[in-house]
Amino acid sequence: MFFHSGGWALGNLDCYDNVCTRLANRADCLIVSVDYRLAPEYPFPAAPTDCYAAVEWVAENAAQLGGDFDRIAVAGDSAGGNLTAVTSLMARDRDGPAISHQSLIYPAVNPGILREFDSYAENAEGYFLELASMKWFFERYIENPIDERNPYAFPLQARDLSDLPPATIVSAGFDPLRDEDFAYEKRLDDAGVPVSHHHFEAMIHGFCSMTDELDAAEEGLGTIADGLSEAFGT
Repeated sequence: MFFHSGGWALGNLDCYDNVCTRLANRADCLIVSVDYRLAPEYPFPAAPTDCYAAVEWVAENAAQLGGDFDRIAVAGDSAGGNLTAVTSLMARDRDGPAISHQSLIYPAVNPGILREFDSYAENAEGYFLELASMKWFFERYIENPIDERNPYAFPLQARDLSDLPPATIVSAGFDPLRDEDFAYEKRLDDAGVPVSHHHFEAMIHGFCSMTDELDAAEEGLGTIADGLSEAFGT
């Protein structure tokens, strides 16, 4: 299951055809890319509700798709990485479907208005994703301020991250989200969740989708594919 980025307000399936195709080929797996509802027309919790419902549907219809309901993984980048982490939490809290692995590509897991990290200031401008854009996305995604503290909106706030699927995290050095990705890795590790973190110090946010411009994109997607292959036993 793949959830695209776009700050919960932008993006579509076509934008991520290159990423999904590469992951399908390199991990030798099926990819179901999810066209979840976007803000501001559909603010939180529309996106995670759709993503979790999609996982439920795939689990029930895996055989029809030529897949295996015992081997379902979730993946996504940026806002899609957020939805990946959130869907994993929801599946744990709601007793399924069972998720074998979560692939978190520079996930947005923290509401910056509640807790700020150094990387927000260090990478605020000039590196593709900017702090002003993050605030713009948050304002459209979160309609009710109380939802800023909801772990299904920003999973770094969850009190308990135990019993979640093993995770692969990809992060970038010149990314406002860099420090929160390291913080989420630590939270998962402290909770006993196996984590493989691959940090690309010289890269910017979004680099994994820049397959025609950056060699590192293929390397980043390769680490995700390796994690999927290990989880699926392929």
